[in-house]
Amino acid sequence: MAATVLTGGISVVTPALAQDTNLSEILIDGEDWELAADKLKFTEGPAAGPHGNLYFSDLAGSKIYRLDAAGQPEVFVANSSNANGLSFGPDGRLFACEVGKRRIAAFDTTGKESSVFAGDFAPNDLVVLRDGSIYFTDPDGKSISHVPPKGIGRVVDRGIGRPNGIALWPGQSTLVVSDTTGIHAWVFRIESDGSLSDKSPFYTLETPAGHAASGADGMTFDSQGRLFVASYLGIQVFDTQGRLAGIIAKPSTAFISNVKFAGPKFDTLFVTSTDKIYRRKTKVTGIPGYDQSGK
Repeated sequence: MAATVLTGGISVVTPALAQDTNLSEILIDGEDWELAADKLKFTEGPAAGPHGNLYFSDLAGSKIYRLDAAGQPEVFVANSSNANGLSFGPDGRLFACEVGKRRIAAFDTTGKESSVFAGDFAPNDLVVLRDGSIYFTDPDGKSISHVPPKGIGRVVDRGIGRPNGIALWPGQSTLVVSDTTGIHAWVFRIESDGSLSDKSPFYTLETPAGHAASGADGMTFDSQGRLFVASYLGIQVFDTQGRLAGIIAKPSTAFISNVKFAGPKFDTLFVTSTDKIYRRKTKVTGIPGYDQSGK
């Protein structure tokens, strides 16, 4: 687990490494972060396609990219209306939070776009359930909204300081939402009508010394139910009981905004970090976004 030490009288957190008891089940000794893409503007929204191809948005560049078979970035959508969060749906379409048009859009395998839901909100990140329904966060509006497969979207929660990243527990019975300005990732029970209940601050994140905010942003689960959260300190990893297992060090000192498993075996961890994308091979596998059954 991450250790707190004193350096020059200042308390700092030392990120856990592969030899630590819990993270040794995740990290591979000798494997480190490597650069997957750079010279972008601001990377966000990593999502894994059906064959493990990584898709991601360049928010400031208003484009969506994917890594080709050789691992090189290629443009998938040339004008994404400043898309942020991305998620694949059960129908194979890529859903995107279009900040510029204040809507949720979907792209087919050719990049052809269709509008799914528009309204007076600033969509940030989203998940698509296997029934086709959507949950998305709006940090500025301090809200979480639900969009059914057919019907009108509605706000289903307010009150989190700055709801940002969003993820589904394996099995899709529980929703997790991170709070960038706080120290918790909140969990909700998903009801049959799309409403949320049993709101609880289940995960508690570490913060930089002297700071009240964790910087919690994008999140993802592995197939064993561990939660990986991008934060100011690095990728904070939690076990199935909500306990912090350790902190995976960032690839550089730069801010990291999101994290996702991808690759042919879904065993490569990708992070978005300002103008770059990094990857790291692991011992564990993620859950494809288009199949969050957990089976």
